[in-house]
Amino acid sequence: MDQSDRRRPPVNRFVRAVLGLFAAPRVNMREDYEKVRRLQRQLAALSGPRVPYRQTTVDDGEHPIPVRVFSPVERSRDDVLLFFHGGGWVTGNIESYTPACATMAELTGCVVVSVDYCLAPEHPFPAGLEDCLHIARLLLDEPGRVGVEDPDRIVLVGDSAGGNLAAVVSQQLHAEGHSTPGRQILLYPVTHWDHDPRTSPFASVRDHGKDYRLTTHEVQDYLEMYVPDPQARKDPRVAPLMADDFSGQPDTLLITAELDLLCDEGEAYGRALEEAGNTVRIHRVDGALHGFITLPRFSRSLRQAYEVINAFLDEGVRANSSGTRGTRGTPGSGGIP
Repeated sequence: MDQSDRRRPPVNRFVRAVLGLFAAPRVNMREDYEKVRRLQRQLAALSGPRVPYRQTTVDDGEHPIPVRVFSPVERSRDDVLLFFHGGGWVTGNIESYTPACATMAELTGCVVVSVDYCLAPEHPFPAGLEDCLHIARLLLDEPGRVGVEDPDRIVLVGDSAGGNLAAVVSQQLHAEGHSTPGRQILLYPVTHWDHDPRTSPFASVRDHGKDYRLTTHEVQDYLEMYVPDPQARKDPRVAPLMADDFSGQPDTLLITAELDLLCDEGEAYGRALEEAGNTVRIHRVDGALHGFITLPRFSRSLRQAYEVINAFLDEGVRANSSGTRGTRGTPGSGGIP
């Protein structure tokens, strides 16, 4: 069911004030991104993973790409979730996203492969994208590296900037004639280049770009560090909603957060995929703020999202039930040797 056409009721002042208490502290991301990275790693270390994981590296011929493989205690699905983390292409890494990936493995029963792609501003566009493309090509060509036979069992997943990377990876694979994943899960992705409330085509930028978890200024700072050339930000490899061709994309689950400035552009991307003939489900999590996939598992927004994710993964199993099934292996055996 596509929920993106529902009208967004106004948020009253009291609710807005309460939600504002949960907003991230305002920082100058251009000056403080290294401090934010350190803080994210420290916070992640406090919780620790609940599931076993194995870390390895993949050499793309230019530099090693760290990869962390999370194996659920009870593996209930053959799917392997290839995960690209959020953080505005500037913050976040496999350390800071370890709790979220451990939760993902445990709540889906899937192996999760988290990619530590290069970050801006040290490595601006397209460095991080190229890392993600390299790992995606590798696993689609050799799915046995993560314990499955069928490349359709590789599911791209990304949140925020990682959702942007997942969408772009799928577009690029199709454009170059490479096999694409059978499915992708895009969590509140960045899909457009303009987040100025004066010029953005999306109402959510104006409605939710100032008071909550993510602000328009932060998104613009991230984009400017990721893509220093203003004209290059309109490139579909940066803003996938600017693509000319949306055909040949994986079956897509697109989840947005109601009180997120990226809500409308994410749903617009889902509609563009659907209009091009792809199978798409759009789900908006009511009352949710940006970044909810990293919240503790008792969070209502997180629980609702995983209900939808698990239903989507189950639908994929039914759709592929007459085709080749992957080999399950044993918990903890996934690797990318």
